[in-house]
Amino acid sequence: MDSARAKAEQKKLPIVLVFQGSDWCAPCIRLDKQIWSTDTFQSYASEHYVMLKADFPRKSKNALPKDQQKANEMLADRYNQEGYFPLVVILNEKGEMLGKAGYENITPEEYIKLINALIL
Repeated sequence: MDSARAKAEQKKLPIVLVFQGSDWCAPCIRLDKQIWSTDTFQSYASEHYVMLKADFPRKSKNALPKDQQKANEMLADRYNQEGYFPLVVILNEKGEMLGKAGYENITPEEYIKLINALIL
């Protein structure tokens, strides 16, 4: 989070923080395939957002290093107290919440519009 905030401050960009369960949450997996992994979204996001993923895998083979697990848990304590997955939290460069979204069965272009509406 510290490096994401530093980059966001330097470039004056919002942070898109994604809470996901990459190996168990079906809507998280769909969001990754239909939105995050597309060339359209990646191309736009690279210039307009600072992307930060907080993953919570359940399978032991996908376990994150302990320090990363702790960092993700700290982010969840602050921004995802309800424990929703997937949860997309839009933050300003200071780490203040601007809005939230979740999985939507829409195009990458429509999801970009959804995120941008939360920023304004």
